[in-house]
Order: sequence, then structure tokens, then C-alpha cells
Amino acid sequence: MKEVPTQEKTRLQQQKIKVVIDEVGKVVVGQKYMVNRLLVGLFTNGHVLLEGVPGLAKTLTVNTLAKVLDLDFQRIQFTPDLLPADLVGTMIYNQSRSEFEVKKGPIFANLILADEVNRSPAKVQSALLEAMQERQVTIGETTFKLDSPFLVLATQNPVEQEGTYPLPEAQVDRFMLKVFVDYLDKDAELEVMRRMSNMSFDYEVKKVLNKNDIFEIRSEINKINISESLERYIIELVFATRKPKDYGLNDEAGYIQFGASPRASINLNLAAKAIAFFNERDYVLPEDIKEIAHDVLNHRIILTYEAEADGITTKQIIENILRKVNITR
Repeated sequence: MKEVPTQEKTRLQQQKIKVVIDEVGKVVVGQKYMVNRLLVGLFTNGHVLLEGVPGLAKTLTVNTLAKVLDLDFQRIQFTPDLLPADLVGTMIYNQSRSEFEVKKGPIFANLILADEVNRSPAKVQSALLEAMQERQVTIGETTFKLDSPFLVLATQNPVEQEGTYPLPEAQVDRFMLKVFVDYLDKDAELEVMRRMSNMSFDYEVKKVLNKNDIFEIRSEINKINISESLERYIIELVFATRKPKDYGLNDEAGYIQFGASPRASINLNLAAKAIAFFNERDYVLPEDIKEIAHDVLNHRIILTYEAEADGITTKQIIENILRKVNITR
């Protein structure tokens, strides 16, 4: 069998990504941005936090994406009475064998949808975030590696805050991206209404990628070139969140309590490479970094009470940073 040249293989993988987005679009209307960011997380081995009001097809999108990618999918509804064992698994006693056996929890899948993650207590959140970070869990005295690829897509509802346990900032930092899912435009919502009011609507989608494709795409993204000047640009952007006065951001200095962590630099580099790959390039442009900067930084900048009082958002802060910080050659 003749081996496909590397460049041709790369081009085919890039085309497959477009097919994945189109295939998901057969079921989910108007959420290409969310699908794109979920794929960025998947192909760079990073977890994604989705925030949006109910009814924006977050669950449907993740479920459909799992089918298109031929991955095991588990949806976990986080509630106040959820226990860590409900997530990772536990030891159960087998009477016929007179011994304890491991019963694995729903965390043992490729795509995990942690629905309304901020509705569960700190112990459950910690168990999830430990699995995200270590990609392994311990049940009893045995440690189990989680399947690869392993991606957690967590959702938060910004509307109802009663009875919630907000994720601590240090834990939120473990998510590569935080994506704000907005309402659809009128035409897209009209299409959704027509589809969902048709009870014979077919939800079937075809499988486009498999696990090997995902690992190959990860390898290709890792080879994307990024110049030293753009590497330094990423560092400058992150440092501007920590020491805004050094970059002429005097007003912002009073609004930022804590800047982005080193994870921001790492994730901004990885995500920019993924964006370049999706755009069928083997090198990163400044536009790639700017395109993904909001999703990487918005949950890593902690604002002061003064910012909240003055109606200042992290989005505005990041936009000002992108305007002020220049690329040095």
C-alpha cells in the first residue's frame, strides 16, 4: 500500500476538521464558534469551560461531537448531593467471590460533559479537577489511568446562582479555555424552531474522525512553527495582565487584582497553533494569537471590586491589552 506524503496527509486532516464542523452543523445550528473552540481543546489536550444560559445546545453539541469523532461520551449532571464516588467509582463487595471489586464511574470515557459543574460541593469539584490534571483516578488502593483522549467539557449557568458552589479561581485556571456561549441570531433561532418542532427530524450523523486521527492531528499541530517574536508577544500579553502599568495600562491597573498564571502562556501558544492549523497554515500569525486570546485569558484575570462597581469586564481589559501591547521584532 502506497504511503500518503506528509503534506497530503496534513491537508486531508485539515479538510476532515471542516467536515466535522459541517457534520455537527447538521444537528446543531449556529454554534460554529463553540464547536471550533471545543476542537481546539480536543486537539491540544486541554479542557474547556462553557458558560451560557440554558437552551443554547451545549449538551447537544458535545453529544453530537462525540458521535462524529467516534468517542465514548458521558454526561454527568452535577447536583448538590453528588459524591466523589459517583464520579470516579467505588469499591463494591462481591458476595459470591467474598471480595471487593472496583466499579468504575462515568469519568472513564473520552468526552465528559460536566453539566452545571458549579452545583456540586467542593469535594466533587476537586475529584473532577484532579482527574483533569493528573488524567488518572484512585479507587481504593489502585490507581487507574484514564482513557486517551480525555477531555472535560464543563458547563456553568450564569443565571441561577442560588445553591451553587462557584469554582475557585485556582481550579478554573486548569481549564484551557473558557467560552461564553451567546444567544443565536434571529435566522439561526428560526431554523432551530423549525427543526425542533418537526418530530421526525433525524439526528443521525456520520463518523468523520477516529482516535488515531485525533492523535495524528495533535502531532501535526505540535509541528506548527511559531517565531520567537510571537513567542515573546505571548509572554508580553500575559505579563501585561500582571503588571499593566509597565505597558501604559494605568487605568486597568486599578481593576486587575490578579493577572494570568503561567498556564496562560502555555495555552495561548498551543491554542494559536491549533487556530493556524485549522486555517491550513504551518505557521502562526499574530491574528491567531489575538483570535484565541479572550478564551484563554478571560477566566484567568481576577478583577477588583472597583471593576465590578464601574461595570468593567475582563473582555474590555483584554481588548485594551491587545491594543497596547506591540510585537517586538
